[in-house]
Amino acid sequence: MLKVQINAFDYDGRLILEDISFQINKGGHIALMGESGSGKSTLLKLIYGLLHLDDGSIYWGEKQALGPNYNLVPGESYMKYLSQDFDLMPFTSVTENIAQHLSVFEPETHQSRIDELLTLIGMQDFAHEKVKNLSGGQKQRVALAQALAQEPELLLLDEPFGHIDQFKKNELRNRLFPYLKNKGISVLTATHDRDDVLSFADEIIVLKDGKIEEHQPTEFLHNNPRTQYIASLFGFVNEVPLRLLKEYSELDATLLIYPHEFEISNKSGLEVTVQRNLFKGSHYLVEGVSEDGYSIFFTHKVALRVQTKVFLNIALQLVNKRINLSGNSLSSKS
Repeated sequence: MLKVQINAFDYDGRLILEDISFQINKGGHIALMGESGSGKSTLLKLIYGLLHLDDGSIYWGEKQALGPNYNLVPGESYMKYLSQDFDLMPFTSVTENIAQHLSVFEPETHQSRIDELLTLIGMQDFAHEKVKNLSGGQKQRVALAQALAQEPELLLLDEPFGHIDQFKKNELRNRLFPYLKNKGISVLTATHDRDDVLSFADEIIVLKDGKIEEHQPTEFLHNNPRTQYIASLFGFVNEVPLRLLKEYSELDATLLIYPHEFEISNKSGLEVTVQRNLFKGSHYLVEGVSEDGYSIFFTHKVALRVQTKVFLNIALQLVNKRINLSGNSLSSKS
């Protein structure tokens, strides 16, 4: 189990992280999300031991993770850190880059382990290619194989698919995260990409200005965002005045509504005029404008004719959940 307690961490006199406290059980997967500069990468470096922590503590079980003030070579043997910079040997092959991290294994098992990792990262056809000839995404996959070579107990991933082509990302995610879960490897992933998170992370920690904004199970957090900042990490979100949905409501509230949560009605609801259709592959993201000028985005299976008027509705249960004033609820029918 990883236990993290960071009371404060500053760099060059600037406070970077404050009041960070969480734990990961064996085989668990927590995602770190937040805007650039929120402290995600710094947190991973502190956990791995690349930065020294004065005010706080980090433990893996009974072992305390110590920083560069204590370790001649930064980093702890039971964890691996995949950063956005790849530490590869450019003039040797993919196989040789992976093999250099297999010293703890019996030599006769090296090839089978290399083959397993090459299959995992989808690089079987590049086993003997020199790293200098690879693309950025391919180098990132080799770096991932290196990090996994000795089967760490804890894996720290910093934007692990950032350099990889979109069509390869899904394939790699769908192989990697189940593999890690099956091996019982604990994972902490820092990412901007919701697709790295929604189907794979058990929990999400949202960082903002170096503090924990929210820490919840993944599905719960996605479905119950407290703030626009949190909701926007999962994609576009509407900020809708309650009065547009409930004309006679006395509450001065704003609701956070994802586009897919609107339903079109033929007869009643929030009336909007279609302005444009944005093709998203499986659906269209449609922009409509209300009578008083509010832009509302909603999804639809097909494009709608521009200047057509449609009615949008939200389930009453969802409206009640999203009211940003605590202790209030609506009783009238949606």
